[in-house]
Amino acid sequence: MKVRSSLKSLKTRHRACKVVRRKGRMYVINKVDPRFKAKQG
Repeated sequence: MKVRSSLKSLKTRHRACKVVRRKGRMYVINKVDPRFKAKQG
């Protein structure tokens, strides 16, 4: 999992990526290809 300052750029890397907010943190999750996981905050 990567920790990034900007998740908007990571969202466009794969069409299955979704941006999710949990407990005040932003996550990029991808069920199809888990190597695109990322978090912020």
